[in-house]
This record gives sequence, C-alpha cells and structure tokens, in this order.
Amino acid sequence: MSGGPVLAVIGAGPRGTGLIERIAANAPALYGNRPLDIHLVDPYPPGGGRIWRHGQSPLLWMNSMAEDVTMFTDDTVRQEGPVRPGPALDTWAADVREGRTETAGEAAAEPALRSEIEALGGQDFPSRRLQGAYLRWVYEQSVSALPPAVTVHEHRDRALRVTGRRDGRQLVHLESGGEPLAADLVVLTIGHLDAEPDDEQQRLSRFADRHGLIHLPPDFTADSDLSALPAGEPVIVRGFGLAFIDLMVLLTEGRGGRYENGVYVPSGREPVLYVGSRRGVPYRSKIGYGWQGERPPLPRFLGPDLTAELLKRPQPLDFRRDIWPHVDKELGHAHYHRLFTAHPERTATEWPAFEEKYAAAGPGSAELSALIAAAVPDPADRLDLEALDHPLDKVRHTSSEAFQAATRDYIAADLERRHDPGHSEDLAVFLALLSAYGQLIRLGDIGDRWHGFFSYLASGPPGPRLRQLLALSRAGVVRFLGAGTAVEADERSGLFRASSATVPGERIEARALVEARLPDPSPGRTRSALLRALYEDGAAATVTGLLAVDPDDGRILDRDGVPHPRRFALGPHTAARTSGAFTRPRTGGPAFGQNDATARAALTLLRGLPFLRGLPGGDG
Repeated sequence: MSGGPVLAVIGAGPRGTGLIERIAANAPALYGNRPLDIHLVDPYPPGGGRIWRHGQSPLLWMNSMAEDVTMFTDDTVRQEGPVRPGPALDTWAADVREGRTETAGEAAAEPALRSEIEALGGQDFPSRRLQGAYLRWVYEQSVSALPPAVTVHEHRDRALRVTGRRDGRQLVHLESGGEPLAADLVVLTIGHLDAEPDDEQQRLSRFADRHGLIHLPPDFTADSDLSALPAGEPVIVRGFGLAFIDLMVLLTEGRGGRYENGVYVPSGREPVLYVGSRRGVPYRSKIGYGWQGERPPLPRFLGPDLTAELLKRPQPLDFRRDIWPHVDKELGHAHYHRLFTAHPERTATEWPAFEEKYAAAGPGSAELSALIAAAVPDPADRLDLEALDHPLDKVRHTSSEAFQAATRDYIAADLERRHDPGHSEDLAVFLALLSAYGQLIRLGDIGDRWHGFFSYLASGPPGPRLRQLLALSRAGVVRFLGAGTAVEADERSGLFRASSATVPGERIEARALVEARLPDPSPGRTRSALLRALYEDGAAATVTGLLAVDPDDGRILDRDGVPHPRRFALGPHTAARTSGAFTRPRTGGPAFGQNDATARAALTLLRGLPFLRGLPGGDG
C-alpha cells in the first residue's frame, strides 16, 4: 500500500479500463506525484471483463468493423482532460503483426487469435475474443501510464455491498469474505447485469416445468446453455436483435454446420428456429462503406442548448412528445445535407435555400413535410423514421411461404442499400444518431424506446451475418414469424404457441421457447447484490430500473436527487448510459467524455483529502 488515498473501481471491463486510461491522462496535472492506491474488483480478467472475455466461442463476432473500434480519445471528444491518442483495433493488430507492439493476456499464447490478428483488415468484423485481447492491451498500457506513486491492486472477486457514511471512508464488502476494502472513493463500472425473470417469464418457466418443455428466459446468449435445444425440432425465438444473431450462430456453425458459396450445409444437429419480434425483421445491417466528403454539421437541432432547455421543464419529459420531434429533425437535417451535397441530381432545389426553410419549420410540422416533398421528388429519398421503425405495419401475407420470401427480399434489399455509397445519406443519419445519443444522455433515463430505435438503426449485425441468415432461411433452418409476435402457453396441448398478425391464421407450436434479449434491469429483479444493496440504502432507481446519476460527473444520486460525494457510477446500468464503452474514431465518443469527467472529479476529490492514512488526523 502506498499510504495515500484509496480509489475502488468495481468492474474491470472496458468501462473500468476507460476510467483507468483517463486517470492516467489527468493525474499528472490534477494529482501530481501524490501516492494513490487503486483497487480493481471483478471476477473476470481486467480489460475485456465478462462480455469480452477469452473464454467464449470464437464464432461470436463484434458488430463493428475493426477500423471502427477505439478506446482512445481524440479532439472530437468533449472533455476537459488531455487527449492521449492510441491505435484503433485494426491499427493495433497491424502493430502486433509488424512487431511494433505485443499482444497481452491470453492472446499472447493463443494460435487461433494470432492467426486472426495476422489476417485482420480494417473492414473485417473481429471475434469478441480478439476485442478482449485489444482491451487487455489497452488496460496494461493504461496501468503503465499511471504516475509511479499510483499502485493498482487487482481483486478477482465480486463486490456485494458498499457501506460507509457520506463524508467518510467507503467499505467494499467482497464475496470472498474477510475484511472489506476501505476506500476514500468508489466508482461502479459493472457493465451489463443479470436479472431474475419477471412475472411473465416465471409463468412460462412453470408451464415448461409442468409439461416437460424447454424455456430459456432472457440472458446473455454466450452464457446460455443451449445444449437442451433438440436437433430437428421447432424452437420459438422471441427477439430479432443481436442476441438472436448470437443464438443463430451457436445453433448452426456452433453445431457443425458450414457455408459453401452462400449455401448453408447443415450438420443435422440444428433445431428449426421460428423467430419473431415486435418489428418482425432483424436489425438493419451495419453500413459497409466509409465516409467521403463533407460531413453534416452536428449537432444542429439537438444540441446542448436544447437539452439544457428540456432539463428546465418542470414536468417529467415525455419521449414521444418532448424529444422525438427534435430527434426526427436532427436526423432529417443530416440526411438531407448529405443528399443535397453528395447526390444533388435527386433534389429539386439548392441546399442553402432548402436549409434556411428547413431550419425555420417546426419539428414534425406540415410545413416541414411540404418543404421536403417539394424539394425531394422521389419519396424513397425522403427520411421517414416511422416507416423505418415499423416496416411491417399493416403488412399482411396470405401464407407463411409468401412471408418467408418477402422477408428474404427485405433483408437482401437492406444489405444492398447499406453497402451502396450511392445511399450515403444513411451513413449521415448514422452519424447524427451518434450525435443525438451524446446529447440525450444528459436527460437521464428517457426509457427504452430511444435505445431500441438506436440499436435497430445504428447497431445492427455485420452484413455477413445477414447473408448467413438468408442462407439459413433458404435452407429452412430459420423461419420468420412476423411483427408483434405473441407467445401463448397452451395448457390443452402442453406446448408453446406463437402467432403474428403479419400472417393471419398461422400458428406455430413448439416444445422450446427462447427469449433472445437481454434481462430486465429493474431494481426488484437485478441479480447484482451490489445494486440491490444500493437501492435498499437509498440510491435512486429510474422508472426503467437504471441507477440515477449526475450526468455531469457520474455521482450516484439518492432518492432526493442529491449526489453522493464519494460514490460514482458509469455504464449501461446507469441512467446516463451511452451507446458503448468504446466507439469509432473521430465521432465524439460520449462514454469517453463521461470517463474523463468522472476521473477528474475523483482525482480532484482525492487530492483535496486533508490527510494521509496512518498520519495524524486520518481515519484509517
């Protein structure tokens, strides 16, 4: 121990790693050469943590290209601390290949990972294990960059509770027992969390138990035991996002199937997946080309001034009424800026004249709609977020086979468009989504509608995964159910039954049901003993169960909205959750700005402590 103050960081995944990186960047100016002990608590290895750990299937990919993943800040990040540049994932892999740096952790001795590094290109989608190796390297580099008087202590353990008075030492109680860790300040970076099933899931599990069926409630697919799902039998899957993509991979390639020239060759061990969801279609494909030319001016209509105005409103914000119109106008501006400047042949007027009228028109107004209709002749070139979000509304098919073919056509068209630079207005909308996300985190927890829309449009699967989905559909291994998929537990037949209004009259019965989505984070259901204890002790939970924090520096808020002076939280378990702990270079990286603000607040508080432990006046 250094004899200086103590910082406890609970969670050693990418968010904890990003915090360490920002502490290293800010410490020279804010903390000097003072001693500091950092205790890092996580049952999984530092860097990748649970989600990006080495011990998972190598078949599971990231849903981002290697060139679009960085853990380092640049001058586009809104932060007070210094920029410490570093390589994106693809550049790091090139540095490893060419001997300029070394791999870290388990990657150093893993031939399969080394082979992946040797072959990795900027537009490849790396495995999650490779991302974990990159995160481990970032972690080790960040620890090495800390001032000499700062010491990091790793605890392969789980934190169960934090106690201590508001103005004094905090005690971190560990699962392994023994004396709790005493810290002057605690930061929770615990990432995604498990949860107990809700009432519906419990009811479905009891039904499955009574009838000898299989029910897999919401979970992280990489952690699910899929061995009980029988080969050749129908499995109803509710959820069509990234959790489904993982499920699809593990139950096909993971069971010995393979692809040959775009055709799926089954192993005979696959179940038949009947997949449906609220939208009834998969998330939109990742865009498969880079940016060229002038970028849209962001933020334009959804910036700091607007969020500050919204925060001043006395009544609770309603997303649909108070926020969505501004999101629509911001994304529309980016879309039309790109259309007019890069594809002017598809417009009927000049950009300056259009932009002036666009800026003057109210969000969602008839005036705005008329302006767009006059200036953009082809309706297919107009941005319609409602149509994008609900592609199967009022769509009906007379047979399941007709719907299968129509859905394959839909996915193929999405793939073609998202890989065609001739529709680069889609990439402009993606950039606007990132900008909007960075602004909306200041509003706290605005519900799941926004996050679901963002994920659907901006955080979909790699194009190759959707091509695999098409092959699986043609092979009959995956079948599409439709929008608004409903699941019943039929006591008479003793089976699960799924239906959708998209194909009226179609009913699918199965002995297995998989909920392909993440668990509900609500306070009453979280399996995190640490969060449950915080809620019981008076920390605030939002309407969707996320931990309430100060959006400026991440301090945990109590039920009266008062920030705790010595407890902070960052990540998806908080109301200030961002779109990811890492991001593509030069897109602002809201999580990086949050990490920087929390690191600076922590260092400032620790620097101002009037004592060193063990010296007169200390309480340690």
